[in-house]
Amino acid sequence: MATGHTDPHRRARILAATLDLIVEEGVAGVSHRKIAARAQVPLGSMTYHFSGIDDLLREAFTGHADHFVALFEQHLGEASTPDEAREAVTDLIHTLSKGPGRDLVLTQELYTLAARHEPYRVLCRTWMRRSRELLEQHFSARTARQLDALIEGLTLHRALDDAPPDRELTREAVARITGAAP
Repeated sequence: MATGHTDPHRRARILAATLDLIVEEGVAGVSHRKIAARAQVPLGSMTYHFSGIDDLLREAFTGHADHFVALFEQHLGEASTPDEAREAVTDLIHTLSKGPGRDLVLTQELYTLAARHEPYRVLCRTWMRRSRELLEQHFSARTARQLDALIEGLTLHRALDDAPPDRELTREAVARITGAAP
């Protein structure tokens, strides 16, 4: 194994291994030993880079939330009209729901932690606030809050349903929430 001096990507590998392990075993299956083995780093690297397992989990999940915010930015960033923004939200829902099952599992694991532990609730609230701020560039604050919940719900339903809602149903739901319903 490489030493810390010749392995500048060790921290990133640990974070990636943490998320991979969560996908496979859930948060309950995570340990320093398992993560170190998966990341191919000495066990001592875990406490060198992170103050404890909670510190590691919060940073790994923060990276996961940042990934989702980047997707919001990517989809909403080029919309310049309300109709383009509505279509961007529709595209976002369909992109998130057909994306890797990995993202769905990580998100649900984070929500479960947030239901039990305040630091993860803070992380989720920060993520929701950032998502809503991007939506608020195109919609009122109340509408952005509703759209954010719709995005979460339809993404989950599309990912898990045997007959997921089609694009037209998604487009109609977005239109209803944004006051452009037919």
